[in-house]
Amino acid sequence: MAMTDPLGDMLTRIRNGQQAKKDSVLSPASKLRANVLEVLQREGYIRGYSADDSGRHPALRIELKYFEGEPAIKHVARVSKPGRRVYAGSKDLPTVRNGLGITIVSTPKGVLSDAEARNENVGGEVLAEVF
Repeated sequence: MAMTDPLGDMLTRIRNGQQAKKDSVLSPASKLRANVLEVLQREGYIRGYSADDSGRHPALRIELKYFEGEPAIKHVARVSKPGRRVYAGSKDLPTVRNGLGITIVSTPKGVLSDAEARNENVGGEVLAEVF
């Protein structure tokens, strides 16, 4: 069966992996997923990610991050879903927990965090929120 929300699937794999205290999780590879992981790594929510070609299909190995035994990501949720897309201008980008979290936004200048999108003065599709 075809997957209707690949990004939502990756975020769920991260959430489940951290709940199970895993060191890393695997997710099928795509450019959008790699760009979202790049933002999460830049913002310090994951240790890193790498390409994993050990299986039949290309995958991304995501290195999860913990602080004093607790996951670095307390909450991760998909905002714009296949059934309901959510767009925001640069002035209307949502803040998560009064700036303690980030919103991941797909813009014409690439996938950025909400702070980076405000600095670049671009809006776009609100992909996910993380704190």
